[in-house]
Amino acid sequence: MTTLTVASAVSHALMSWNSNTRESLIFVYHRRRFLAFATVGAVICTAGLVPSVSQAAGGSDAEMKGSYATTHGLTAVDVENINALNEAALTAGQPGKPPAGLSPSPGASFRASDDRETPPAEPLNRMPDAYRAYGGRATTIVNNYIRKWQQVYSQHDGAKQQMTEEEREKLSYGCVGVTWVNSGPYPTNKLAFAYFDENKYKNNLKNARPRPDETQAEFEGRIAKDSFDEGKGFQRARDVAAIMNKALENAHDEGTYLDNLKTELTNSNDALLHEDSRSNFYSALRNTPSFRERDGGNYDPSQMKAVIYSKHFWSGQDQRGSSDKRKYGDPDAFRPDQGTGLVDMSKDRNIPRSPANPGEGWVNFDYGWFGAQTEADADNTIWTHANHYHAPNSDLGPMHVYESKFRNWSAGYADFDRGTYAITFIPKSWNTAPAKVKQGW
Repeated sequence: MTTLTVASAVSHALMSWNSNTRESLIFVYHRRRFLAFATVGAVICTAGLVPSVSQAAGGSDAEMKGSYATTHGLTAVDVENINALNEAALTAGQPGKPPAGLSPSPGASFRASDDRETPPAEPLNRMPDAYRAYGGRATTIVNNYIRKWQQVYSQHDGAKQQMTEEEREKLSYGCVGVTWVNSGPYPTNKLAFAYFDENKYKNNLKNARPRPDETQAEFEGRIAKDSFDEGKGFQRARDVAAIMNKALENAHDEGTYLDNLKTELTNSNDALLHEDSRSNFYSALRNTPSFRERDGGNYDPSQMKAVIYSKHFWSGQDQRGSSDKRKYGDPDAFRPDQGTGLVDMSKDRNIPRSPANPGEGWVNFDYGWFGAQTEADADNTIWTHANHYHAPNSDLGPMHVYESKFRNWSAGYADFDRGTYAITFIPKSWNTAPAKVKQGW
């Protein structure tokens, strides 16, 4: 090969160096950089290995394969910063506190390590690069997700929009940022659903025995976790959202919507009909900020639609309760009402699992955005989430966005023993929750 031919080949190779290659090298660099910390037991906003159908439905074997931090090499400091940033997002997301340009201030020590950055603006006409796909998940860097969002999800009344600085600020918070930027307000989780198999729980508690070296508290926590079925919890949320969406049709004031809702609940013999009129279920629409906004619903229910997102979190959050429950889970906490499927989330304080062994550290929650997909098979639905907040100039590294199949999303990790599926509302004119979602690009 001549010198000129070699030079041409090298030049061609350099021109083919796209953002996905750079993204892969960034991933490899951080993985290698953190291998020394592989004993840290933490997980951040992500999904696990693809489990079997039964494991995705309710089994715990999938999460026993390890946490996100042991897999990806996060340090204890990383985990502390992620948890603090998650709490900061909650503060920033309160009504009347726009996040753009503002850094929440949970404490001086955290302010010194707040290395989160807002991703830069992307040209509206720039097309996304291909995602990396593996094991039921497609992955890309946050900048590329912004490009896809602008092309696919940004339309308001049919016109594509460039993601604003405020929206990019929301997105920069990681997993919760993805749900936040697509739903409008910070997720409140007030209308959350789950499924818990009481008979399975009682039978296993009575007939099963602790594993070798498993304490009674560990055993009871594991049995409780195994009795939740995320597939059925998700289906319950979809059924309720469908009822709500039917009630929204042709309802031009809240009173008509509520009348329609009660009629639909009666027709389907749904236990939610008997919820108190002041409950979160009946007040959810009026408490949605975009319902009241002039360029949103403008107080017209027919201009809104019910959509779904998910939250994974830890049950043992009672700081005055048993330390064993904080370590191994509270079997009685955050169980759904057996009739309605509603989960009382009022005691959810975003408190992570307490470490049981030296070096352990657990992240407080994980969010996944579903929207309003019409795909009937849950296994083919797409859940959008992220690894952690955006910190491209720190050891933590840039934020990556995941688009995962349901089995991948619902598998969870040892950080979480509860998975809820929540309903909120967005204007129909928004395209952040289309009927069909394509994984990757």
